[in-house]
Amino acid sequence: MKNNILLKTNLLVSVILLVGFALIATLSYRANYNASLVKIKQVSSLASEGIYYRLSTMLTKPVNISQTMAHDSLLIKLLEEEGSRYQEAGYQETIRKYLDTYKNKYAYDSVFLVSASTNNYYNFNGLDRNLVRGEDENVWYYNFLQSGEEYSLNIDNDEVAGAANKITLFVNCRIRDASGRVIGVVGVGVNVDYIKGLLQEYEKEYDVATYLINEKGEIEVSSLYNGHQTADWFKVNDSEDIRSEILEWKNGRTNWDIWMPGDVQNNEKSYLVVRYIPDLSWYLLVKQDTGALLAELNEKMLETVVLISVVILLIILTITSVIRKFNVRMTKLLEERQELFKEATEQIYDNIYELNITKNRAASKKTELYFEAMGAKDLPYEEFLQAVADRQLLEEYRAGYVATFSIENVMRHFKAGNNYLQYEFMITENGSDYFWMRIDAYIFYSEADKSVHMFTYRKNIDEEKRKELETQRKASTDEMTGVYTKKATERIIDGVLCGKLQGSYSFFIIDIDNFKQANDLHGHIFGDYCIREFVERLKKFCREDDIIGRIGGDEFVVFGTISDEEGARRKAARLCQKLDTICEDSGSCWKMSVSVGIALAPQHGRSFAKLYEKADKALYQTKDKGKNGYTIYEEKE
Repeated sequence: MKNNILLKTNLLVSVILLVGFALIATLSYRANYNASLVKIKQVSSLASEGIYYRLSTMLTKPVNISQTMAHDSLLIKLLEEEGSRYQEAGYQETIRKYLDTYKNKYAYDSVFLVSASTNNYYNFNGLDRNLVRGEDENVWYYNFLQSGEEYSLNIDNDEVAGAANKITLFVNCRIRDASGRVIGVVGVGVNVDYIKGLLQEYEKEYDVATYLINEKGEIEVSSLYNGHQTADWFKVNDSEDIRSEILEWKNGRTNWDIWMPGDVQNNEKSYLVVRYIPDLSWYLLVKQDTGALLAELNEKMLETVVLISVVILLIILTITSVIRKFNVRMTKLLEERQELFKEATEQIYDNIYELNITKNRAASKKTELYFEAMGAKDLPYEEFLQAVADRQLLEEYRAGYVATFSIENVMRHFKAGNNYLQYEFMITENGSDYFWMRIDAYIFYSEADKSVHMFTYRKNIDEEKRKELETQRKASTDEMTGVYTKKATERIIDGVLCGKLQGSYSFFIIDIDNFKQANDLHGHIFGDYCIREFVERLKKFCREDDIIGRIGGDEFVVFGTISDEEGARRKAARLCQKLDTICEDSGSCWKMSVSVGIALAPQHGRSFAKLYEKADKALYQTKDKGKNGYTIYEEKE
């Protein structure tokens, strides 16, 4: 039996190891593959940048030198004098020396000059030939004159004697006289082998393929092609689908890149970096394939498989002696950690229950026992929820409790991505004594039964809640008088007015007449006594549900329901009579009276600010009439 268990254990461990190592090998392969792709991108971009700046240095200089010659007043003068001096032996020698000087100074393979009036072609050897229209080797010249460009580049055979017909990159620049008329073309030639050498250098160092193509997509220079051999890059690389994207890219400051499909059978692809060279109107293309990368990764994968097989065999040989001890130790450790978590959680919360929201029932043995203890064994969760609310919660919290933890609300929050609910309420366990409790609920999806579950953590927060409420009460109560502060008064009245009004309300502003006199004559201590005496009388006069607030030193607000405007008048008259009294304390005596301004809701407004504004205007009317009275605000027509 023990051997059977051990065999099964070994088999299970072997399977786990095989699967685990297979996953590791696969993930490692993918990670290496992705890292290599990133490296390919970096290398290709780096090669593109290097070639771009090397080319800019190599080719921009010939363009600048050609333009310098094109604007040289000496050369312009020589061309203008060609008609009268052509037959002079010294004339041609002057041009030859001029061109030869530039050739030797900058080490160019060719420096040439063409006269637009005679079509004579001069180079560093002197007069070479006359460019006859229609001959193939002269097409470049007439095309350039018709193009309207100030300069251009073209690749062609160097036809000059002694040039060995080498493939050369020519820079052609227009020469204009003072009136802007084209009088000739001057330029230099650079052997394409230099450019090819540059491309080959980068291809060898970075294992990439490089191309220079023109705006038609034709290869001008590469390690395999040159501009003299017409070859379309997109056709050569079977990439017609990206022709327009590449040829429309004209941003010379940044690269454009794309992954291209390669050998489909071998799951290969190529990374292409494109850089536009504005000065040349060419595109630099750098391409790197993943073929070599895949071959290397496959070789490493094979090595990994062999190594993993050896490791698994070694593990199986040693697993028999340690597996049982390991399992015992792990089980013990797990139990200890679970016990610690349970103890820590129970110290924070009074009870923890688990519910199956999808199936509308308890989801753990402990929760089922709780249902049973409440006399609701086998009751669906939502019915149990309502039963607890009706039986234990203070009535004002029942609706909120049921709405918060109802199946509909829980599922709505879960679908919205909110996994947490909380509700605070007052509850009783003996039917008479209520205390504050908070439920924190965590919603999650259980793979075990493919259902949405909810943990509820119940905690007695009576002490901290009562402290919180007391702090709030103190913050909203005037310390001297015990009535609401201005902010609290405004908040409470606005809360009433923004709801559905049940009838009419009166808004009284009550100002103690000449109160400064009491302070000036008898001191502030006596003044404070008068304020307290005033408030005591006001509280006795007002109903329990009236809102009383102190909004200034000697200014108060009373807000409450009335039957109609006449009821407000009667109330105001009785209030003025009640507060028309004598304040006496410690030998000091002062006659007190009040002025009242009244606004009605909703007639005069549905906010504290509006009613205050109207009642304040009415208060000033009372004061203008001699004080010790009241005025109800009236809209002026």
